[in-house]
Amino acid sequence: MFAVRLAGVALALGLLASILWASFAGAIFEEGGAILALPWGIVTFLDLYAGFLFAALVMLVCEPRRPLGAVLAISVFVLGNVVTLLWLAVRAPLFLRRLRGE
Repeated sequence: MFAVRLAGVALALGLLASILWASFAGAIFEEGGAILALPWGIVTFLDLYAGFLFAALVMLVCEPRRPLGAVLAISVFVLGNVVTLLWLAVRAPLFLRRLRGE
């Protein structure tokens, strides 16, 4: 379990570092418009936000503190999978128990 949690934190930190790099290296609105002009760009964004929606719903269902679950669910749409990875790293034991039906 420790290895899974450590991997989640490491991936979240790597993703956060790449987000910070991209924030300073590019113009998201200009480049995002160029990506959305392509069919695969649209599919990529649809896939990304479908995953965000699913992760947000899992957080709302599994997080024992409802207000925190709501804040996390909203945060996923702003900060992306950084939030998902950190939440899973913290809540991995609880999440696995819920998956087993305990």
